Amino acid sequence: MLLHGALDEGGARVDVRVDPGSGLVADVAPELAAGPGEAVEDLTGFLLLPAPAEPHAHLDKSLTSDRAVNPTGDLAGAVTVIQRIAAEFTHADLVDRATRAALRYLAAGATAVRTHADLGEHAGVRHVRALVEVRDALRGRMDVQVVALCGRPATPEETGRLQRLLAEAVELGVDLVGGAPHMWADRDAGFDFSWDAAQRHGLPLDLHTDETLDPTSRGLSTLAGRVSDTGFDLGATASHCVSLGVQELSVARKTAQAVAEAGVGVVALPQTNLFLQGRDVPVATPRGLTAARTLLDAGATLGAGGDNLRDPFNPMGRADPTEAASLMVTSGHLSSSEAWAAVGTGARACLGLPAPALVRGAPAELLALRAETFDDAVSGSATGRVVVHRGRVVARTVVTQEFPELHAP
Repeated sequence: MLLHGALDEGGARVDVRVDPGSGLVADVAPELAAGPGEAVEDLTGFLLLPAPAEPHAHLDKSLTSDRAVNPTGDLAGAVTVIQRIAAEFTHADLVDRATRAALRYLAAGATAVRTHADLGEHAGVRHVRALVEVRDALRGRMDVQVVALCGRPATPEETGRLQRLLAEAVELGVDLVGGAPHMWADRDAGFDFSWDAAQRHGLPLDLHTDETLDPTSRGLSTLAGRVSDTGFDLGATASHCVSLGVQELSVARKTAQAVAEAGVGVVALPQTNLFLQGRDVPVATPRGLTAARTLLDAGATLGAGGDNLRDPFNPMGRADPTEAASLMVTSGHLSSSEAWAAVGTGARACLGLPAPALVRGAPAELLALRAETFDDAVSGSATGRVVVHRGRVVARTVVTQEFPELHAP
């Protein structure tokens, strides 16, 4: 297939030939002639960019904001509400909402999504079972990774049950082990639970880390140190890392350097953290974001994503990586290129996926946006889109705007 007549990030005309057989870019030039019988996708008026990814979603919770309101608006209130309404989630409901949400991400251009699936007393393995089914059903259309998000046990008996549930989740086919150690009464015990499980089952680790404005929460430093000390090489990701953004600069720089040296990926989640954090600080309210600039300056891998999609943790969201990118510009003070890298190559690095590019031999994961400039595309104003996954068009959005002629009364 020939992608014809697009502009690249710098505004130069480019034609790209993709090979659905290999899933790779076969050729790139300012102009290429279509071969006999070759399908041609006319992208005149589009910018063609490497496709973004969603590195942190909760497809099992998505699209539930109409079922219950978070009364406090903060993280604790969201956890309470979701555990209450989760009792009503049936398998069919979980699969339906997760599928619809995943396809919205795909239509926006995210050809890869990592989703966490609640695992614990309030969910059992129901969420895992549903999301594994969704992952398998969407294979070939998009890549989905499922993280077993281990809950917070309140008693030793619950801890034992959680271990058994996690073993069952591994048997069901989850791709990663997760958890939220900062929410445990004993943070070290929470970290060790997920860390030991990842080691035991031979799976990568993706932790909700330091999702708090408490500067004493140092889970990111703990994770980086453990990875470096043990040589853990299956992949480690830390999501949120809010406390890093309120720590002393010298402390944040030291942690960021350790993160870079350990190869731990950090995922910033501006939508949900802007919504949940700082509600008890009515004046000079902190942004509630991780220290993105400090991490980049240290050479750490920085991804960015949307997190929650219209649920008690965040009643907003468009399932669109451009939303996360634009917020990383306006609230995280990144450049447009840095923000697009965070939702693109940075996000894919956190997912353990190779980076797509407009070069021969790169993965043919591409997004064409009907936009005039790169800033126009990153801002999210481009609603017309063509999404390419493994060399095939897998989603297309066509928008028609009309401005009826006005007649004098």
